[in-house]
Amino acid sequence: MTDKPAARPSRDLTSGPIASTLLVFALPVLGSNVLQSLNGSINAVWVGRYLGETALAATSNANLVLFLLLGTMFGIGMAATILVAQSVGARNLDEAKRIVGTSATFYFIVSLVFALGGWLWVDKILSLLATPPDAMPLARAYLLVIFAAVPAANLLGFVMTILRGAGDSRTPFFFMAFAVLLDIVLNPLLIAGIGPFPKMGIAGSAMATLIGQTVSVIAILVLLYRRKHPLRLAGPDLALLKPDPRLLRIIVAKGVPMGLQMIVISMAALVVMGLVNGYGSRVTAAYGITAQLWTYIQMPALAIGAAVSSMAAQNVGARRWDRIGRIAAAGVGFNLLLTGSLVVLLHLFDRPILGLFLANDSTAVDIAEHINNAASWSFILFGVTIVLFATVRATGAVLPPLIILIVSVLLIRTGFAYSLRDWLGQEALWWSFPAGSIASLALAAAYYRFGGWRTMHMIEEERPAAGEPPDTGLGVPRGRARLGEQAEG
Repeated sequence: MTDKPAARPSRDLTSGPIASTLLVFALPVLGSNVLQSLNGSINAVWVGRYLGETALAATSNANLVLFLLLGTMFGIGMAATILVAQSVGARNLDEAKRIVGTSATFYFIVSLVFALGGWLWVDKILSLLATPPDAMPLARAYLLVIFAAVPAANLLGFVMTILRGAGDSRTPFFFMAFAVLLDIVLNPLLIAGIGPFPKMGIAGSAMATLIGQTVSVIAILVLLYRRKHPLRLAGPDLALLKPDPRLLRIIVAKGVPMGLQMIVISMAALVVMGLVNGYGSRVTAAYGITAQLWTYIQMPALAIGAAVSSMAAQNVGARRWDRIGRIAAAGVGFNLLLTGSLVVLLHLFDRPILGLFLANDSTAVDIAEHINNAASWSFILFGVTIVLFATVRATGAVLPPLIILIVSVLLIRTGFAYSLRDWLGQEALWWSFPAGSIASLALAAAYYRFGGWRTMHMIEEERPAAGEPPDTGLGVPRGRARLGEQAEG
């Protein structure tokens, strides 16, 4: 049985209703994000219950290393996703397969380098993080297994992002749920040695992650090959695993700035956390719990942003510029609705929710409630920024969002918190979040409206003639004149 040349690898995101398609696509992405966060929280409960506070400190230090590794790979994966989405939108499956082959090989090689480097320099890495001496042996035991899990975890993440770029968000959700379920179930069994399982202590928690990620990535690959997914590499297509230098340059050049966006946000968070620590353990505890809740508040915007990026990139590939603005508008609307609803609910029920974490300290609850009221609403604005960033990067415009984040988050937010704390005290820290969000939204909206992102295309050699004004979203975009060529791709 042979595949038809014009076969679509997944759902077509270039036609049909925009709002409902975007929502249906985004919901499984949101589900995956929630599952990952719940997985981390539940695993922390198992570690804390069986092994105590020192083990929790060890996993916190180790997970920081893992976050930095995943952040580095995030950008590469997003670049590959956008490239695949543009090729799928253009109905150029040959190009999409070349992208999959090049990026898969590069992704796996970099993952192996990270794993081997982590094994060799695990002690130096933990020392650089100033890991407490009593937590060092546990963190080392945990990280050695986690580094072994990096190739499988990265490969699973890569396959899921490629499928989303091709228009399929449901399959990644199911296999993420499978990996999370395995991880949660195996954690206590391997930590405590329940039943036939060996007692591995903290290494058992990491081993549960390794098994969950490995089994899930094998299962999803088996499914894709059994279903003869059009983007699978088989037979002569296996030669495409040899990296294409042209595509590799694009992936790295576009991926690194997107990865750096996560690093910038993390750096700003570390700076603010350092300032918060200066006000004592009670304020730190209140802020820490509030920040955990903010993670869930941001999930809808992140899911919608991922959906907007894939959908917009397919439409860029299909030259459906008439749909890009409506995709962005739908994304902004859903963000206002979903993120806004979560912010309102947290505002109405903040005391009972915060009390779950700070039940024995009413003063800390008061502080956390004040922090939440001052800053949580700003994540509605930042969610709009995420959607606008997702839209423009679908064309390959990745440097402007990075520059905007450096200015608004790293400079304005942290600068506001640091420079005004002598005048405003703690209030400078909490109001630094609205200050950064307002700045990022203003800059993102200005670039979305006036920037040259509409003239960009990551995989197309053709560019507008010099001096030709960019599409503004008004009138008939230039790409509309070539819509008839889609069928030829």
